[in-house]
Amino acid sequence: MSPRNLLLETTEGVVTVTINRPAALNALNREMLEELAAVINELAADQAVRVIILTGAGERAFVAGADIAVMREMAPAAARELALLGQGVCRAIERCPKPVIAAVNGFALGGGCELALSCDIRLAAESARFGQPEVNLGIIPGFGGSQRLPRLVGRGRALELLLTGEMIDAQEAWRLGLVNRVVPAAELLAEVRGLARKIAAKGLVALRLCKEAVINGQELDLERACTYEADLFALTFATEDQREGMTAFLDKRPARFSDR
Repeated sequence: MSPRNLLLETTEGVVTVTINRPAALNALNREMLEELAAVINELAADQAVRVIILTGAGERAFVAGADIAVMREMAPAAARELALLGQGVCRAIERCPKPVIAAVNGFALGGGCELALSCDIRLAAESARFGQPEVNLGIIPGFGGSQRLPRLVGRGRALELLLTGEMIDAQEAWRLGLVNRVVPAAELLAEVRGLARKIAAKGLVALRLCKEAVINGQELDLERACTYEADLFALTFATEDQREGMTAFLDKRPARFSDR
């Protein structure tokens, strides 16, 4: 497909998806959300794709939120439809069998913060800013922010951000556990791509099952989650990648995974 609002760049199995509305600080509208959902689903099914990077065009914003000019006149039914669309995009990112890394290069507010929360790993430029400012507009998060944020940083910290609507800088986001690391803006994409290449060298089966263990296990109590992990662990022993990985380790050579 040829999306109007997204740029795609592929290098050695790593696909960088850039949200490309810099004049609007990459604010989300319906067309962009539909394009993003389609692209994520397409990349998820592409066996040549190993890791996905999500970032924003320009130096000011990852995604500054949903388009308020569009939302202002929405009726409740249309607002619910928009929320379900945005949640569907975030769910597609979270459930994607390929690892998804957010390169947060600027403002990640509202829907932008929610997009970042749905990614597996988040790296931020020193200039990045995070927030769920919906209460300042008389609304609440609609793309899953009220659910994923407390799961990531804890209930009290999440509620402080949600109820004040205040922004935090990248260092505070790192302190709270919202991002994995903070790097100088000029080094962000290089750092993210280095991490992506490291992950891309692993077998896709193990990467997919590892994601499933973490995401699905969070919804279970610890005992059932560990049993679920054991089941997925056992599945890996039916793969060629398990035999190759262990043989390569014993032979003291790099593994050559076949994703089978």
